[in-house]
Amino acid sequence: MHAVPRVPPFDRPATYNDLVGLPDTVVAEILDGELHASPCPAPRVAAAAVTLGRMLFRPPGRDEAADRWQILPEPELHLGADILVPRLAGWQGSRLRSLPDTPYFSLPPDWVCELQSSGTASFRARKMAIYARECVSHAWLIDPEARTIEARRLEDGRWTSVTTRAGGEIVHLEPFEAIDLPLALLWGD
Repeated sequence: MHAVPRVPPFDRPATYNDLVGLPDTVVAEILDGELHASPCPAPRVAAAAVTLGRMLFRPPGRDEAADRWQILPEPELHLGADILVPRLAGWQGSRLRSLPDTPYFSLPPDWVCELQSSGTASFRARKMAIYARECVSHAWLIDPEARTIEARRLEDGRWTSVTTRAGGEIVHLEPFEAIDLPLALLWGD
């Protein structure tokens, strides 16, 4: 097990150079000028993210770009001065016609998925505020230990909880209502 490096407080806002100086064994983000380093996801969290990504990824079946989504695991988002790394993020095809040439995205996604872990729980609310500021339309918050998933929608600049589901049921959550999501698979059942 790798120890997460302790990030000393700076007397200035953190920069991208501060972030890239950290080892690859951590997920590093800058929120409101503060550098946060959290351990790579625990196996249960990583497995839930991969399983969800597989369930959501569908090869384009229609000709219209608006019907397709680009879903990516752990994309680096540069949103203003903030740098975030959600577990999954998705862009509607009408907004993201091609992947950027940079190693990061400056276009906010339409949907994000954050998975609860001990390393990220303390600053998840700050990330949600940044997503709201950047007009991300939908967010899913998943806790693999509690076996819950909460879908949120951005309305008038604030997050509204659409539903919280638990256990092993099959759910249909916006913005992917047409997809059957068997929650038991997320939990490894």
